[in-house]
Amino acid sequence: MTEIVIVRHGETELNRLGTFRGRADVPLNDRGREQARAVGAALRGEPLAAVLTSPLVRALDTARPIAAEHGLEPTIDLAFQNIELGEWQGAEKKRVEREHPDLWALWINDPDRLEIPGGERLADVRERAYRRTLALVDTYRDRRVAVVTHRSVAKLLVGALLGMTEGYFWKFYLDNAGYSVVRHGDGGFVLERWNEACHLTERTVERY
Repeated sequence: MTEIVIVRHGETELNRLGTFRGRADVPLNDRGREQARAVGAALRGEPLAAVLTSPLVRALDTARPIAAEHGLEPTIDLAFQNIELGEWQGAEKKRVEREHPDLWALWINDPDRLEIPGGERLADVRERAYRRTLALVDTYRDRRVAVVTHRSVAKLLVGALLGMTEGYFWKFYLDNAGYSVVRHGDGGFVLERWNEACHLTERTVERY
């Protein structure tokens, strides 16, 4: 049986301020660095064969303490890069809601249909992360690997692994530095844990 541990990166100031991040390369804040250490300690108990990470510094700096607990170095994997948000990247969510009400309504009510100018569609993110995870299952058969990524990628990936296609994006909630475990066996993929956050002393409430 192969296990994939999917970790959301720790908190940044843009999370706290309610700003769209996308591929803006913002670092962890103090709380985020504490969260990264905490999730590393939480994942200490079972061996990891590899730690893969988005190239963005907030994911990489969350991956490092996880990898260090297992004598590993994180490996950058572009398949787990954050969604490209185009014109929304770096914009305050309240401003997008005010200036682009039609697009904002799609983001809240039907994000699978949304096309942000200059951005990726959810389907594109889901497909690249899903295909790469299938390859990981083959590479790391009967072992455990961690993937450190972003909220959108993690939600889309888990849904795809469970056979979902659309309509589930806002039905999953993820904390900064929360982790989920998906295992693969003869029956396919099974979600074993979702958004494990017992290691966190403070949590960022972020709905959209």
